[in-house]
Amino acid sequence: MRVAVASGLKNARTIMEEIKSGNADFDFVEVMACPGGCILGGGQPIKSSKTRMQVDVFKKRSDSIYDIDEKSKIRKSHENPYLKKAYEEFIGEPGGHEAHKLLHTTYSKKEKYRA
Repeated sequence: MRVAVASGLKNARTIMEEIKSGNADFDFVEVMACPGGCILGGGQPIKSSKTRMQVDVFKKRSDSIYDIDEKSKIRKSHENPYLKKAYEEFIGEPGGHEAHKLLHTTYSKKEKYRA
């Protein structure tokens, strides 16, 4: 399987342009919109500049995520019994028709909103 991972939208655009031009061929592309992942991304609580000067927020959050991951019994999605059961009872074969129908999406260009 040919996999690409892009960290940040600028890198995602580069990969997508390579695919569109025919210079790259991937089976799967993972995009982390926040450079370096979402440890300091838009979904995280905002800390004041005073707090950020006193505390290394990035280090604290990343240490916490790694600690949780290290202590987790299930660390890989394909080993998750709930996911396995969902495939067995509902979705069917990974990569199959039903999986594609339920788990994939398509995008289309929309007309721009005009106020």
